[in-house]
Order: sequence, then C-alpha cells, then structure tokens
Amino acid sequence: MSKTNKNGSFWHRLISNQMFIPLLALVLLAVINLITDPGFFRITPTVNNAGNTVLSGYLITILDYGSELAILAIGMTLVTAASGGQDISVGATIAIAGSAMLHVLCGGVARPTEIATPVIVAFLVACLVGILCGLFNGALVAIFKIQPMIATLILFTAGRSIAAWINNNELPIVPDPKFGYFGGFIPGIPIPTTVFIAAACIIVIALVLKFTNLGLYTQAVGINEKSSRLNGINPTVIKILAFVILGLCVAVAALIKVSRLSTINYSVIAKDIEMDAILAVALGGNALSGGKFNIWASILGAYVIQFLTTTLYKFQVSSDALAAYKAVVVIVLVVFSAPTVREYMSKLGKKLGAKKEVA
Repeated sequence: MSKTNKNGSFWHRLISNQMFIPLLALVLLAVINLITDPGFFRITPTVNNAGNTVLSGYLITILDYGSELAILAIGMTLVTAASGGQDISVGATIAIAGSAMLHVLCGGVARPTEIATPVIVAFLVACLVGILCGLFNGALVAIFKIQPMIATLILFTAGRSIAAWINNNELPIVPDPKFGYFGGFIPGIPIPTTVFIAAACIIVIALVLKFTNLGLYTQAVGINEKSSRLNGINPTVIKILAFVILGLCVAVAALIKVSRLSTINYSVIAKDIEMDAILAVALGGNALSGGKFNIWASILGAYVIQFLTTTLYKFQVSSDALAAYKAVVVIVLVVFSAPTVREYMSKLGKKLGAKKEVA
C-alpha cells in the first residue's frame, strides 16, 4: 500500500470511529481548561462535613455527577436504538421513584426519628416504580405506536405532581446519616460512591450485552422493525424491555439524587437531566433515529457533557445562561458527528495526503 493510501486510510478510520467526536470534545475541553487555569486538574484531599478525608477538585466533581449521568445514558441509548425516539420523562420519573423511596424509608412521616424500613427495601420499591413507569411508556410506544417523545410527555407533565402527591406535598427527611453514603462518600474511601455505582451498572450492562442477544435484537428492531419480526424477533417486547431498563437506571439515579440531600424537592430534582442524557447519546455518535448503537460512546459522552457543564460553571456562567452556552457547544459537536460532515472531512484528509505525497 502506498504512503498516500495509508494516510488516507488512517484518516478515514479515525474520522469514522464513533468514539472520535466525544474524544475530540474531551481533548478540546481539557486543553481549554489547561490554558485558562491549570489548577482545574488539581485534586486535593479535604475533610468533609462528616469529618472524613475525601478527594476534592473539578475532576472529582466531573466523575461524581458524570457517573450519575452515565447511568441514565445507558438506558437512554437502548431506548433510542430500539424505538427511534427519546424518553423526556426521565427527570420526572426520578422524582416519582425518589418520592416513593422516601415514603417507604420514612414510613409516611415527614420528620421520623429513625428509618421505617431498610434502605435496600426502599430501593427495591424505587426499582419497582421505575419499572412501572418504563412499562407505561413502553406500552404506549410499542403497543399503541405513539411516538416516544409524545408518549413520555405524559409523565414529563404529570410526574412531579405525582411525586408530590405520594408524600402529601411534604418533604420527608431521612434521619439516618448512612443513607447519605450513596450520593456522597463512604467513610475511609475518598472517591465518591457514585463512581462505584456507575461502574457496577456499566459492568452489568456489559455482561448483559455480551452474554445475551439484547444488543443485536435492539439494533435489528431499530434498523427495520418489519424485517426483525420476520426473523423471529418480537419488536414489542424489545421496545418495552428497553424502557424497563431505562426505568431501572432511573431508580438508581433517584437513589443517588435523594441520598445527596436525604430529602427531595419535587420541582427541582433532576431538572432537565433528560436533556443531558439525550445529548450524551447524540454526542456519542448514536443515531437518534434508532438502530446501531455504542454504549461506551454514550457513557463517554455523559462524562464529556458533565465536563462541559463544570467548565461553564468554572467560568462563572450564570445558571440561566448555562443551557444556551451548552446548546451552542453541543450543536457544533453534534454537527461534526453527522455522517455528511465526517465524509467531507475524510475526503479532505485524503486530498491533503495526496498533496503531501506529490510534494
């Protein structure tokens, strides 16, 4: 193979790799922060309110909140791939699952002196609530053929009111400080617990995709539902299963969210987090119209989105303007991930390689 062909082939493989855009975005953000403030990457041990020594710094914040977003990106990727649409009720469903978990933990009392049930029982209730919400959304999409964004608009609109109704519009407070470990730090471990929770979720979904046909069936349904049915795959089951998995991811995120404050704010908790989860999927190069997907790219995209959010906060961008700044940056990144743009960049790389060879 000639040097020109090798250069062109390398450039084409680099551009066509699904991880290219999120990795490029990660590198750009790292370089910007390195130039403007090298201290951005400093990690220092500090003592938290509980008196434990923990690691602190912007990177720890990215790992902490990015892990929470990565968990949701797993489920959102499967929903997108199977249904060709997105679930916009994620934030509201977190509120419902979190409210149900608090109700069980506090026994329906706003200010209990001790928890009424073990945390594991309350978490299983949250998982059940997440599954039921997933079944509801999945049934509307798979059985009644409603477009996913319209189907999930129901819970998006009513979810936070349902969450408030579960606890009679009160804000229960969990009295057990150990409950805060899930959204904070375990004594003796300086790394946020959310990192380990996200790692566990990633390992589970990796094993599921490796040892089952879920990934293959999901892609088949997303690419061509009729063809997949002719090949013995039940599209209805696959779509509902994708929403159920997202419901479980929502329950895990609800545990983390509620654990951070040991209470809940129905109107604020997980506000707009579904948009970040969708952006993570898009930034990972996954087609929002469904079909082929890459879980790893979505997970990386989640951390890049959190990296971007943390960077904007560091530059003291107001919370009101944060969404606008983030939208501009993400639009640029998503445009660069478009197949037509990648094809143009690949052709440009081949031309540059040919000119170098001639020179």
